[in-house]
Amino acid sequence: MAQVDLVITKRLDSEVPLVGQVSRYIISAGGKRLRPVLLLLICGALGYAGDQRYNLAAVVEFIHTATLLHDDVVDESKMRRGLATANESFGNPASVLVGDFLYSRAFQMMVDAGDMRIMQILADATNVIAEGEVMQLMNMHDPSLDEAGYLRVIRSKTAKLFEASARLGAILAKSDAAVENACAQYGQALGTAFQVIDDVLDYDGDPAVMGKNLGDDLREGKATLPLIIAMQRGTDAQRTMIQQAIETGDLSQLSIILTTVRETGALEASRRAAASEAQRAIEALAGIKPSQYKDALLQLASQLLIRHA
Repeated sequence: MAQVDLVITKRLDSEVPLVGQVSRYIISAGGKRLRPVLLLLICGALGYAGDQRYNLAAVVEFIHTATLLHDDVVDESKMRRGLATANESFGNPASVLVGDFLYSRAFQMMVDAGDMRIMQILADATNVIAEGEVMQLMNMHDPSLDEAGYLRVIRSKTAKLFEASARLGAILAKSDAAVENACAQYGQALGTAFQVIDDVLDYDGDPAVMGKNLGDDLREGKATLPLIIAMQRGTDAQRTMIQQAIETGDLSQLSIILTTVRETGALEASRRAAASEAQRAIEALAGIKPSQYKDALLQLASQLLIRHA
């Protein structure tokens, strides 16, 4: 990861000062760097030790960071990871345009790999992520969204880059189709579990640890899995209250909604759904030979279920 950070620092360089300023602001703000970590661990598990892993790990982090910049503008977010968002600090126009810079810089860096298959995977993933963002926008303030529709969005918007990161590691290692598909399945399941837990924490996390406020998803009108299950299991009055909150983004009933989500067992059901995805990720690696890297990948899937931020 230290090598990846060196690549990131070098490739953030621009003759336009604001580009580097905004890019460094959001990248230095922290974050889990799970996507580049995933790519590096897959490379390690499959025996690839070339420098291209650092370049592509930086590419997936740039793509992810670009989506964050655009997301925060769309969602009108003011805080991320306990700090003011880039759009709050620099304004919406700068955030959107620097996000565009990061996307285009990522595509410049893809070319360095000299592999059309790698270009295809990343180009397709970026397109699917954009489609997922649009699907989520269409679903805003729609309390009729069901679990299948919710999963369709998060598998596009979040899990797709996890899937691509894992697949890239296998491609760099020149693995056969079966291993490549197993790694991609691991990444997709891991990314799905990650997002479900993220949505659970919006109703059951510690704001001081998460760096954002409880109920932010509700304020944005997002019908996430805890709310979908709570509406299925709750009384008519509880269902109506949650539906109205999603439609309006009104947080005045948030404390009652938090209680409802807990009392209906929606949080536990959502965590079970995440656990099922984590188990799917673990099973996908069954054919990968034992190593410290595989152990780390298995541990990563398990630890997602107990994270608090």
